[in-house]
Amino acid sequence: MPVGATGTTELRRLRNYIAGEFRDAADGRTTEVVDPATGEVYATAPLSREADVDAAMAAAAAAFPGWRDTTPAARQLALLKIADALEARGEELLDAECRDTGKPRELTASEELPVMIDQLRFFAGAARMLEGKSAGEYMDGMTSFVRREPVGVCAQVAPWNYPMMMAVWKFAPALAAGNTVVLKPSDTTPASTVLLAEILGSVLPEGVFNVVCGDRDTGRLMVEHATPAMASITGSVRAGMEVAASAAKDVKRVHLELGGKAPVLVFEDADIAGAVEDIAVAGFFNAGQDCTAATRVLVHESVHDEFTAALAKAAAETKTGPGEDDALYGPLNNAGQLERVAGFVERLPAHAKVEAGGHRVGERGYYFAPTVVSGLKQDDEIVQNEVFGPVITVQSFADEAQALQWANDVEYALASSVWTKDHARAMRLSKSLDFGCVWINTHIPLVAEMPHGGFKKSGYGKDLSAYGFDDYTRIKHVMTAL
Repeated sequence: MPVGATGTTELRRLRNYIAGEFRDAADGRTTEVVDPATGEVYATAPLSREADVDAAMAAAAAAFPGWRDTTPAARQLALLKIADALEARGEELLDAECRDTGKPRELTASEELPVMIDQLRFFAGAARMLEGKSAGEYMDGMTSFVRREPVGVCAQVAPWNYPMMMAVWKFAPALAAGNTVVLKPSDTTPASTVLLAEILGSVLPEGVFNVVCGDRDTGRLMVEHATPAMASITGSVRAGMEVAASAAKDVKRVHLELGGKAPVLVFEDADIAGAVEDIAVAGFFNAGQDCTAATRVLVHESVHDEFTAALAKAAAETKTGPGEDDALYGPLNNAGQLERVAGFVERLPAHAKVEAGGHRVGERGYYFAPTVVSGLKQDDEIVQNEVFGPVITVQSFADEAQALQWANDVEYALASSVWTKDHARAMRLSKSLDFGCVWINTHIPLVAEMPHGGFKKSGYGKDLSAYGFDDYTRIKHVMTAL
């Protein structure tokens, strides 16, 4: 049992991590943590409020000067040690993550754990790659140079769909750049983040990394606190808008990775069988609880029926549910999310057709069947709004212009993909699609070296890559008279 948890295996008690020690909430309040595979409470976590947030911010502020002044080489070494420790304690992390999320263990072990360790090692290298303009005389008698500095204390809020990997996306670039961190996990998935605090605490100086558990109000207190210089959140559009509004009161820097409604454009010359196979995985993986999920398919009318029938067959063959050892995905994260996803299907208009799924799986846990819906119009609710569940919609388009128009005709702008053998068409669309990422003949792969982030209501700022690293730095011009 990790240091951050106490109690029996029947009911664990998770704790905050502040100034190098584990603590309960100052007023003793807790929230229940539910196993989504069973719907049963298995742990409690602190319901943090002002006193807890104040303590965490004070610890991060006190630690900032020392961490800021460490050399890039020292920060790199610390992140490499953390990556090694995560690798060594991978089974414990998987235990915590899979209990909180219900994810299939083997898939989490192969698709998430190695990726987050690789991302940590990438940002360890980035710590030593801070760049600025070379010194020079841009005015007679004056020499200028640029300093790239950490922004300060970072308030970070991670989501419940990838709790431990999104925590890495938050703290790795922040720490690499010399910032200190107060991180809040989702109230439904705090366990792996508490374990991460234990691991990071064994490497980092006291106060550099702090974890505060709690609910939406806890996150609001963090963002509105006077100490942080930056607020970073991965979450819903609603949450992002609230964070931006709160941060505006004292002009905090804001980093937002919000929702998505990825268009998937399939043309008549695409490899239909291959596209169906890949799109089904990209749409249903993690129960569709992914901002980049391939959930909105636009198919050329000449292959629409063939594609839809094949996708429905793939959905019917996709496994989920309790006891399915080879399932592609597990339950939805919580009861509210199950209700939300089911509601989209229940409210479908008369012209829509459920080709596969459309129902809950089992009576225990929050499982929902792989679902395909066709016959939809562009202004239908399920086309315009993010479902965040294992539901793929299919629409038929007549030509490239219509496909592009419909693809861009949503409020989200995070990710998209184009499936065609026509290179010129792929290049035209990659230019015109108004999304932060365009995949061609694939959907959903991410690498540490390339940026992830969107436009419009999908937010601003980048995760991963040197661009994500830059977001956690500030630029200072220094000029001296010769």
